[in-house]
Amino acid sequence: MPLIALGLNHLTAPVSLREQVAFDADAAGDALRALVSEPGVEEAMILSTCNRTELYVGTAAGAEDIPRAWLNRHHHLTPGKLDEFLYRHDEDDAVRHMFRVATGLDSMVLGEPQILGQVKDAYQLARGAQSLKAPMDRLLQHTFAVAKRVRTDTRIGAHTVSVAFTAVRLAEQVFTDLKQACVLLIGAGDTIELAARHLAEKQARRIIVANRTPETAQELAGRYGGYAIALADLPQHLAEADIVISSTAARQPIVTRAMVEQAMLARKRRPMFMVDIAVPRDIEADVGELPDVYLYGIDDLRQVIDENIRSRAAAAHDAEAIIDLQVDRYMAWRRALTVRNPALDMRQHAEVYRDEVLLKARGMLAHGKSPEEALAFLANTLTNKLLHHPSARLREAALNGDLDLLHAAGRLYGLDEDEDGRATRGE
Repeated sequence: MPLIALGLNHLTAPVSLREQVAFDADAAGDALRALVSEPGVEEAMILSTCNRTELYVGTAAGAEDIPRAWLNRHHHLTPGKLDEFLYRHDEDDAVRHMFRVATGLDSMVLGEPQILGQVKDAYQLARGAQSLKAPMDRLLQHTFAVAKRVRTDTRIGAHTVSVAFTAVRLAEQVFTDLKQACVLLIGAGDTIELAARHLAEKQARRIIVANRTPETAQELAGRYGGYAIALADLPQHLAEADIVISSTAARQPIVTRAMVEQAMLARKRRPMFMVDIAVPRDIEADVGELPDVYLYGIDDLRQVIDENIRSRAAAAHDAEAIIDLQVDRYMAWRRALTVRNPALDMRQHAEVYRDEVLLKARGMLAHGKSPEEALAFLANTLTNKLLHHPSARLREAALNGDLDLLHAAGRLYGLDEDEDGRATRGE
């Protein structure tokens, strides 16, 4: 069953296109069920984040192009529209890609830890949709083990770096002293919580958290000494914000140009710094055209991120070596699924012999033979049946001088070990 990884990310596609192919969590389950119902698609997982949308798919031979066609059709795109932006990895390259994604080696911020949680969420969603079979389920379990080892054995995560941290760093470049800044955070997910944590460490003057669910906003704001508001009250509080960081799962913009225009009038030309790290975007793109408004999108963070990439390059090299080794191990397991296992055949033959001889021994007892006689027949006959073919092959090997086969048989039956189980060697 061929394995492919198909997708686009921040390196291959602009944010406007990534928005079009993003899957939200509520719809991803139905999308998975639709994907695995396609002819030739055996199993699948969808990973969709602000920086990437990827399909991991096990297909029947000859069906490798089905996921690409399905992705265009599912998002109502013109056939072939995505072709120049998509990448596809097959077999061991697909495994390597998954490992690199989960360890943060393929992230905009090298080594960022959030992606592993997103891969785990995608795995749970696929399990809920019953779109996984043994090969990909095993691959995901292996992926999590690899990611843990990379974190443990390298310094890829030695510095606290994430998209949220990068956004805060960028804000520091505009507002040198965050202790004088009021920050408005829109959303209450992991990215926003990380931003709130970094801002609290920087002792931002005031933190406001806006969320569709006021209780969720209150819980997050309370952890970091902030103030919570409902998303509906955003227009009344926007003018207070020197810095706005937004990351929600909304399908339409939350902050409009008209809202920001009114806020800037109230601010009397005091600048506003805005970072939109959501896909689809939370802030209308033309907000950046307004005077004294500095709007940065997810793709704009890359200049700040370059510095972090340099600091983690050596650790990434070590991580790649770990990944290469683990790719080989997983692919060896995967190939073994298609190889006939002689141990299973041997056991099956032995069980057939056992049943035949046991039936005859029971017949002997039923016809008045003594238990000792029946047991002796069972032991002798079963031994002869089990050893007949191996013995014939070994006699033939001895006559032909096939030492490799003779030594292999010794290892197989433990005949090259002493009484304590230690391997013996000829002098």
